[in-house]
Amino acid sequence: MTTIADLLPPKVRRKTRIGLVAGGLGTYWPQFPGLLPQLQASAAVVSERFRQMDAEVTDVGFISDAQEAAAAAETLRLADCDLIVMFLATYLTSSMVLPIAQRTGAPVLVIDLQPTEKMDHANFDTGQWLAYCGQCPVPEVGNVFRRAGIPFRSVSGWLGQESAWERISQWIRAAHIRAALRTARHGLMGHVYPGMLDVSTDLTLLPTTFGSHVEVLEFDDLRQRVEKVTEAETRDRMRLATELFELDDSVNNDDFAWGATVSVALDRLVADFELDSLAYFHRGLDGEQHERLGAGMILGASLLTARGVPTTGEYELRTTVAQLATQVIGAGGSFTEIQALNFEDNVVEMGHDGPAHLAVSARDPLLRGLGIYHGKRGWGVSVEFDVRPGPVTLLGLGQDRNGALAFVCSEGVVVPGPLLAIGNTTSRVDFGRDPGIWVDEWSATGIGHHWSLSLGHRAADYRAAADLLGIDFRRV
Repeated sequence: MTTIADLLPPKVRRKTRIGLVAGGLGTYWPQFPGLLPQLQASAAVVSERFRQMDAEVTDVGFISDAQEAAAAAETLRLADCDLIVMFLATYLTSSMVLPIAQRTGAPVLVIDLQPTEKMDHANFDTGQWLAYCGQCPVPEVGNVFRRAGIPFRSVSGWLGQESAWERISQWIRAAHIRAALRTARHGLMGHVYPGMLDVSTDLTLLPTTFGSHVEVLEFDDLRQRVEKVTEAETRDRMRLATELFELDDSVNNDDFAWGATVSVALDRLVADFELDSLAYFHRGLDGEQHERLGAGMILGASLLTARGVPTTGEYELRTTVAQLATQVIGAGGSFTEIQALNFEDNVVEMGHDGPAHLAVSARDPLLRGLGIYHGKRGWGVSVEFDVRPGPVTLLGLGQDRNGALAFVCSEGVVVPGPLLAIGNTTSRVDFGRDPGIWVDEWSATGIGHHWSLSLGHRAADYRAAADLLGIDFRRV
């Protein structure tokens, strides 16, 4: 069966870079000759588990003293890691861990995984016990990190404990988000929707917070590329759209062709500027060319979003960042706002007009022709579908008075029920409480009126990502 991924190959990004180092106190090796080989065998198991994850792993091996730790730190510094994992195989001194955290500039996850669930107390000697002693230095490392001003995070367990590996995997998913945001190139085209003060974002904020780049674009950058699209390319794009969408009878063929033409040009714009996301808006007047460009964006923006390049209207830079975060951990992420409340069913109805993420659709998405885009000028084709039932997590990027950013999230469940058929993505989300109270608490977080709706319950992943990114995390 042909899938969206078959028709829309996802954007290829650099792999998340994980640094891995294992260690123990070298003083033990001559005292207990069998200890080091046993610990190295455990380290090999850990290394193999990390290599099975979707990441580029730099494994610097096993360190036994502060000098080897310093050498490992230099190797990991050059590797430019998104996360460094320190496996405490037995006791070691904090002087062997601190240089790695200080010199690499990357967040560190400390893990200690003893060989099995418990020791064989009747038969173990001192050397065999020391193989289970990785937990001993964890408080020491935590103390030194706190005194050094370094965030501390750890996972303790045993080598074959899948629940411990799931906690570790959560930090790897968080590292995927950190990797994407610190290397992202965000496109910003047009101007802010007049009067939407919450949407306005300081362009310096993303580079200084995450390390990403904001590329300022003009609609003329798109216009020039639209003029070079051939009729054959437009027909091919229309053919692709008919494989992905059901076409409503309201679709005007000329408007459909225009949306397809703009879609081809958008792909080129994104490729030429190597964009990872794009936020746009243009008000326009009386059907002039730039208004038509803005009105023709929805098809192409939805296709780009499905490929992993969030593309949203209303100049929503911060929401495209949230969508990129949800996208890179496989949760999709569709542009969303509150539409209405249903106090009989206790649900919040939410969605948005314009571009949407096809991966969250409960059915084949629909292209609907609209003579009016509510609140905007222009006309054309728009995307309509309902979100698949099941658990979802909202993620937005709030901003405080001091300019600081925060991840804001809430978990709910999409439930079936009546929805509007007006060319919007729509969903009914049950947050397990009175919907009015939920709106009040959600609005008090500093969220802004747009966010990403992602599949699954992901609050723990987003909390971990906020920790790695060094920003606040708020959950309703």
